Amino acid sequence: MPLLRRIANLFSRSRVDREIKAEIEAHIDLRIEDNIAAGMSPEEARRAALLRFGNPTAARELVASADLALSLESIWFDLRYAARQLRRSLGFTITAVVTLALAIGANTVVFSILNAFLLRPLNVPQAQSLYGIWRTSTNDMAQSYPDYLDLRDRNRRFESLVAYNIALAGLDTGQDPSRSWIEETSGNYFDALGLQPYLGRVFHGSDERGPDSAPYIVLTHAFWHSHFQDDRGVIGRVVRLNKHPFTIIGVAPPEFHGTLSFFNPDLFVPIVNHPIFADDDFNSRSNRWVFMTMGHLKAGVSQAQAVADLNSIGASLARTYPKDDSDMTFTLARPSLYGDYVGRPVRMFMTGLMLLAGMILLAACANLGGLFAARAADRSREIALRLALGSSRRRILRGLFAEAVLIGLAGGAVGLLGSVVLLHGLSTWQPVSRWPLHMSVDPDASVYAVSLLLALASGLLFGAVPVTQVLRTNPYEIVKAGATGTKPGRFGLRLIVRDVLLVVQIAICSVLVTSSIVAMRGLARSLHNNFGFDLQNTLLVETDLDMAGYKGDGVPPEQKRMIDAVKTIPRVKFVAMADQVPLGDTQPDSNVFTDTTSDLRPANAAADALMFKVSPEYFHAAGTALLSGRAFTDQDNKDNSYVAVVNREFARRIFGSIPRAMGSYFKIPGGKRVQVVGVAEDGKYASLTEDPKPAMFLPLQQWPSNSGYLVVRSVGDPNQLGFAIRSRLRQLDSAMPAYIQTRYKSLDAFLLGPRMATLSLGVLGAMGAMLSITGIFGMAAYSVSKRLRELGIRVALGAQRKELLQAALGRAVKLLTIGSVTGLILGILASRVLAFVVSQATPRDPLVLAGVVLVMSILGLLATWIPAQRALSVDPVKLLREE
Repeated sequence: MPLLRRIANLFSRSRVDREIKAEIEAHIDLRIEDNIAAGMSPEEARRAALLRFGNPTAARELVASADLALSLESIWFDLRYAARQLRRSLGFTITAVVTLALAIGANTVVFSILNAFLLRPLNVPQAQSLYGIWRTSTNDMAQSYPDYLDLRDRNRRFESLVAYNIALAGLDTGQDPSRSWIEETSGNYFDALGLQPYLGRVFHGSDERGPDSAPYIVLTHAFWHSHFQDDRGVIGRVVRLNKHPFTIIGVAPPEFHGTLSFFNPDLFVPIVNHPIFADDDFNSRSNRWVFMTMGHLKAGVSQAQAVADLNSIGASLARTYPKDDSDMTFTLARPSLYGDYVGRPVRMFMTGLMLLAGMILLAACANLGGLFAARAADRSREIALRLALGSSRRRILRGLFAEAVLIGLAGGAVGLLGSVVLLHGLSTWQPVSRWPLHMSVDPDASVYAVSLLLALASGLLFGAVPVTQVLRTNPYEIVKAGATGTKPGRFGLRLIVRDVLLVVQIAICSVLVTSSIVAMRGLARSLHNNFGFDLQNTLLVETDLDMAGYKGDGVPPEQKRMIDAVKTIPRVKFVAMADQVPLGDTQPDSNVFTDTTSDLRPANAAADALMFKVSPEYFHAAGTALLSGRAFTDQDNKDNSYVAVVNREFARRIFGSIPRAMGSYFKIPGGKRVQVVGVAEDGKYASLTEDPKPAMFLPLQQWPSNSGYLVVRSVGDPNQLGFAIRSRLRQLDSAMPAYIQTRYKSLDAFLLGPRMATLSLGVLGAMGAMLSITGIFGMAAYSVSKRLRELGIRVALGAQRKELLQAALGRAVKLLTIGSVTGLILGILASRVLAFVVSQATPRDPLVLAGVVLVMSILGLLATWIPAQRALSVDPVKLLREE
């Protein structure tokens, strides 16, 4: 605390005011004494002195303004002198600026993402009062449409409740049909959110008059720009969604990208058109297909009051519809990140990342503090001479702080510039090509303010390190002892605070290096993992016959025509259809019962199995091996008994073994008996890190589905088949959209987490490595600077190079070893957590251990190279001449 107080006094305005006031009072006291000596009484003498001197407050302000001008001029001189000093030491300056730029840049990027996802509200008017309704019993925000209507009409605490859902639709503008992501929204959506159209108009609640009653489209501004080239004549144009005519009535405002922070739809349509986009029961209370319900709280209404009102409505619905709404309790959540389902993990991740970035900044400041201490030690003779010639310690410290602040501002500017470029790239990046996921993380004024604050705070923080060193400088002792003079034994091997901080920093670096190498090895192994299907030479052609207007009995014949058409393409080996695929968008599941079970309630289920409906040749097309039995044939249709191919885990869990499973029966909800005709290998179905799960494959002809993937296995590079496949499908139906990607590309969503974890850890590991280099370098350089005289004496006495290096750098090497070993152990323990994100991530890998040892050894070599060269180049004759 005394040190901080002394630093504060260097720049304290109150100290200046006290000095001016004391000087004025001294002048008045002298005048009073002269007046008393001239024969005046004390009262008369004081009155005459005050009259002669004038208004003390005005005089104090006049002196203060002159002092302020002199102070500003002095500060400007300090900054110019600091700039010259930094220019003379370009190596030190560049190292310090780059170190700080990396740390401040990392904090700026993390804060900008945190600001965009958690701090910055949705870009709608009065976003602070906007809340989504979270259903606690099911831990999500989904509602049925009838429940939404009841909540909207019966609540008394919201201004208005809106609902929306996310869906895919086939958009035909008269040219090339394509898939488009849409938001199905309630008619009051734009009015309740307070949004005005950029062009045309938006739809309203009055437009809704029952199912399929409002065939209107509002385009997002980005989609209007990219697909209609900003054509204002688009208003009133009729296009087709899933072969149904819709009229474009407006364009949304440019700044509005929907009500999810990361999901940017292409267009908005009234939710009453839902039957066009999904084959389900629109008005069923058991079908909770509405993605989110939200609204603005009324003025003066608390969250608790709104929740109580919603729960009373929920209790009433539970009594009225006990079968569908048996548990209707609610809470409120921010809608931008889909409540706690996405918001809580993001908050936890961003908080951890912000803490880690903050630690990196503190480590950078500690490093620069060490470098500044070494620099002050090298300049000890200069500082001593300035003190001996009459310069004040305050002036010297102001010069050092000016250097630190200049470095802080330069590092902050470089870091901010780099972070702006990176954030702009992140804002335009679409991590999963088939989903409209965008991170709008461009920096705003708060990000710039935080960057400036970090730059100034960092400069003051590491600039304060050599303060004690300067305040305790004895100029006469240093001049007498020489440029390198110091007290013997002061820099022994005892662990002082700086050493502990350096060991912690090296340990953090080692943890990051270990974790990043583990993540990279795990990611590489994941890509060569046994998925239960083959990634090579396989295409997925995503189709949905709903988008092309096919319903009911018209679906299977069209699917058969599609398979037959693609089969005729040269270099196509196998083609099959599946409603969903392993590691696809969704993984349908079903309860499974043993054949002897008669009570088919969910509690009596033997397992919950994933369920895929596939056509014949699927196993050949997907590259899934059959361990026993047969694949499906064209005879496995509605006219014959139900059959299934199950995976090894299904056979083990339901029947005990593969041989016992073959030919046996199981039941599914509804009581249908299904016979096992084959057993396939296990695979990955919902996650790369999942434990083995039971799965069953059912014949598509027995269990029809409108949605589906064409699984195409080719001879050679499958990328060359995309155009031919799309042409054949267009020949069957010119309005049929299709999305084509390789099987490997389809895993982008599942590999996003591992890739981001690997990239983040790699970047942080590189930053930690650089900070460790500068930290070790700063400590080693400081040690060598303070021991040059001793090293010169050792050289004069005949010391060998090895002895010099051990004396000069032995402490740094020991600290590096301690920190590296500690970090390696902690990194191995921390790597277990990575196994939940990155499949196959394990620290029990010889390459991981060897890689960490190699990296840390290289870091130590790089950090001590320059101090070692300086120690080995000590010239005792030159040192004696300087004495």
